[in-house]
Amino acid sequence: MTAPGTPPVIGIIGGSGLYGIDGLTNTRWEKIESPFGEPSDELLFGELDGLRLVFLPRHGRGHRIPPSELNFRANIDALKRAGVTEILSLSACGSFKEELPPGTFVIVDQFIDRTFARVKSFFGTGMVAHVEFGHPACARLGDALEESCKALDIPMQRGGTYLIMEGPQFSTLAESELYRSWGCDVIGMTNMPEAKLAREAELCYATVAMVTDYDCWHPDHDNVTVDGIIAVLLDNADKAKSLVRDVAPRLGGRTESCPYGHHTALENALITAPEARDPAALAKLDAVAGRVLGA
Repeated sequence: MTAPGTPPVIGIIGGSGLYGIDGLTNTRWEKIESPFGEPSDELLFGELDGLRLVFLPRHGRGHRIPPSELNFRANIDALKRAGVTEILSLSACGSFKEELPPGTFVIVDQFIDRTFARVKSFFGTGMVAHVEFGHPACARLGDALEESCKALDIPMQRGGTYLIMEGPQFSTLAESELYRSWGCDVIGMTNMPEAKLAREAELCYATVAMVTDYDCWHPDHDNVTVDGIIAVLLDNADKAKSLVRDVAPRLGGRTESCPYGHHTALENALITAPEARDPAALAKLDAVAGRVLGA
């Protein structure tokens, strides 16, 4: 648990086009070992206005790793080992709605997980756990992000549903129209199981989905060029860096644990009886679940 009075450490997971954070001081890149394998990259440690930040380029510097091959467990475990208490996820996405044009930031509050080829939990045989996940995003982080977007005049929608597809291919037209009929707002490939694992690791989590294009449902989709998408992607990345610089001080004054219980998500989640727990499984969970396992 993040005890009252514990200074927050903000983890930033940068998506496509975002491979660093401007304005950090006392910076260093450091490799963090994880029992779940190799994270996407080293972590960038630094400070912003006295607040500790830890940055992870989700796809690795140079964008080396596609969505389906990301080691989500290692990424979240490494951030937890680095002392991170809350995560801001920044992700490129497509839009399902005319009123969410390229350049819009959506502060997501719900997800629909359509991935099928990813390991989605730290827990399993030998140590079973089931966390509550009805509200996957931390509203406290969302409030701060909304305030910063307004202060920076970034086009923004507070609230929205993010459909996560497996990829790496984009949607068919039939899929795109199906997801629109479900009321989804944006589509991407990376926020699951990332958000689920953050909850298991007792970390607050919020997503800013940065629209780069309309999905293939839009009548002008075939006229969109790769150059145009890249230009929006880079502009979004610049706005995301400004957003991080503005939002960090808003998160630095926290003096209590998460009021929504995200810092204590494992409190009643462990199912396996103590005498039936696998020591090898427990050893890997020392960072993620050490608070409740007594590690």
